[in-house]
Amino acid sequence: MRIDLHTHSTASDGTDAPARVVADAAAAGLDVVALTDHDTTAGWADAAESARRHGIALVRGAEISARSGHVSVHLLSYLHDPTHPDLLAETERTREDRVSRARRMVERIGEDYPLTWEDVLSQTEEGTTIGRPHIADALVATGHVSDRSAAFATILHPGTGYYVPHYAPDVLDAVRAVRAAGGVPVFAHPGADGRGRVVPDVVIEQMTDAGLLGLEVHHRDHSARQVARLEDIAHTLGLLVTGSSDYHGAGKPNRLGENTTAPRVLETIEELGTLDVIR
Repeated sequence: MRIDLHTHSTASDGTDAPARVVADAAAAGLDVVALTDHDTTAGWADAAESARRHGIALVRGAEISARSGHVSVHLLSYLHDPTHPDLLAETERTREDRVSRARRMVERIGEDYPLTWEDVLSQTEEGTTIGRPHIADALVATGHVSDRSAAFATILHPGTGYYVPHYAPDVLDAVRAVRAAGGVPVFAHPGADGRGRVVPDVVIEQMTDAGLLGLEVHHRDHSARQVARLEDIAHTLGLLVTGSSDYHGAGKPNRLGENTTAPRVLETIEELGTLDVIR
């Protein structure tokens, strides 16, 4: 059984619609796929319909933005109640601030490059959680950079004067909110030091005390050293070990099913979550 527990659609910063992501996952030979858009569950309904049509199991989830001090942390939440007030309030606040932050970044960029808010909106669909990837796509479309990766390495890099941070809850509060919503929290790409600073082991211990249940160990942004480190931490703390693609369609080179999760881990996630896996 091939299981990929981390993908994105046009509901956040992927380039394919939710139904297309699920259909492509089935075509890629996956048996189970999770849709985990940033701070939103807007793609769940279309993904569920597509899963039934294409005969693939769907894990409904989201990738929750959080922070530990000044370090950005992403938390995968699986099978949670999407109407739970605590988690819903945090994700709505994050999405609203993402839009404000994106506008401010576009204003700064527009002082040096011909770029408008309308250019960014043209890269989104109704209900999309707007973020830096959409600014990157606008920069590509207007000919300022060659692709998303180039945009993030230059104009959108945190070290530039164009960068603006956005609101995100403290990671311990985020873990507790996911658990309160009946979800299964898994720390996404915790060793991806190529993206910036990663949290030390003690923070993962604190997250576990707050209710963290797993680590996304197998991810293309993890070096062999980080995989070994995270496997050891997961074993010591009794955390689930997952692997996934972090697929974004054409937005990133990640391919569906390039890393996968063991069936027994999915069984545990389903036992612990509030929602059922759609089959």
